[in-house]
Amino acid sequence: MSKSQETYSKKEKEKKRQKKKKEKDEKRQERKANSKGGKLDNMMAYIDEHGNISDTPPDPEKKIEFELEDIVTSVPKQEEFDMDATREGKIDFFNTDKGFGFIKEIGTNESYFVHYKGLIDDVTEGDKVSFELEKGMKGLNAINVKKI
Repeated sequence: MSKSQETYSKKEKEKKRQKKKKEKDEKRQERKANSKGGKLDNMMAYIDEHGNISDTPPDPEKKIEFELEDIVTSVPKQEEFDMDATREGKIDFFNTDKGFGFIKEIGTNESYFVHYKGLIDDVTEGDKVSFELEKGMKGLNAINVKKI
C-alpha cells in the first residue's frame, strides 16, 4: 500500500493559508460594516473664489459666468518683432575651442546663441557687439556679429 502524499509540513502550510484567508475575509467584512456612505462623499473637495480648497460647497450667489470664447487653452503666441533690425549686446560667454557662445542683449537682457560662423570679427567675453537675429532649430541665433 502506498504512503499518503500529504506530509506534516504540507498540512501546516495549508492550515496557515486557510487561516490568513479567513482573517483577510473578517477584516474585509469589518471594514464594510464600519464604512459610512460611499467613498465619493469622503473625497469631495471644492475650490472657493480665492482658489483655496475647502470641504464646503461654494455659495451659488458668488458664481461668475464666463463666455466660452474668453477662455484661452493654448500657449500664447510670441510677440512679433523685427528680426532684421540691428541689435546691441555684450558677449556673455564664448568658448573659442568649441566655437560657440552667448550674447546678452542690452536693454532686454535676452540671451541669444552665437556660432563662430555668425561672427564677422573675432570676439572675446565682455566685448560689446552689434548683431542680427535669425530663427534657428532651437530658438533665435545671433548672426552678423561685429565688435562696436
